[in-house]
Amino acid sequence: MTPTLRTLAFAGLAAAAFVNPVFADPPQPKIVVVDRAAILQFSKVGQDVAKQMQAAATQAKADLSGQGRALQAEERTLQQQVAILAPDVKAKRLAAFQAKAQSLQGAAQRKDEQLKAAFAQARQAIEQQLGPILQQLVKERGANMVLDKQAVVFATQTGFDITTDVVNRLNQKLPAFKINMNAAPVAPKK
Repeated sequence: MTPTLRTLAFAGLAAAAFVNPVFADPPQPKIVVVDRAAILQFSKVGQDVAKQMQAAATQAKADLSGQGRALQAEERTLQQQVAILAPDVKAKRLAAFQAKAQSLQGAAQRKDEQLKAAFAQARQAIEQQLGPILQQLVKERGANMVLDKQAVVFATQTGFDITTDVVNRLNQKLPAFKINMNAAPVAPKK
C-alpha cells in the first residue's frame, strides 16, 4: 500500500470513529440522590429490624453476663483455695476453670457472629426490596444515575433527593421483617 493510500485509509477510519456511536459523547447525567442510612433509620422495616436486633443483643448480654458473674465468683473461690490445694488437684481445677473461661469466650463470639448474620440477612432482604423501588423511581424521574447522599459534597437544590419517596414505598412493600437468629453467616466479600 502506498503512503497516500495508507493516509487515506487512516483518515477514513478516523472519520468513521467519530461518526460511530460507540465513541459518541456520554449522555448528560440526570442524577437522583438517596440516603441509604436514612432509609434504614426511618423506614418501618428498618426500625423493626433495629428493635429486634437491640432486643436480641440485650438478651445475649444478659445471658452472657450471668455466666460471666458465676465464672468470676468461681475464680475468687479458686484463688482462695489454690494455696492449700495439692499440686495435682490445683492443676486440674485451674485447667477446668480455663476450659470454662474459654467456653464462655467462645459462646460470646458465636452469639456475636449469630447477631451479625441475622442483621446481614435482614439487610439483604431490605436491599432486595429496594432494588425495584429505586429502578421505578429512577424511571419516573427520568434519571440515569443514583448517588448515595454521602457522596454528594454540594448541591444547589434539594429536588434530587428521593429518600422520602423510597422510604414511603418501602413502608408499603415491606413494613416488617422477622429476624432469623439462626441465619447462616454471610461470606466476606472479596
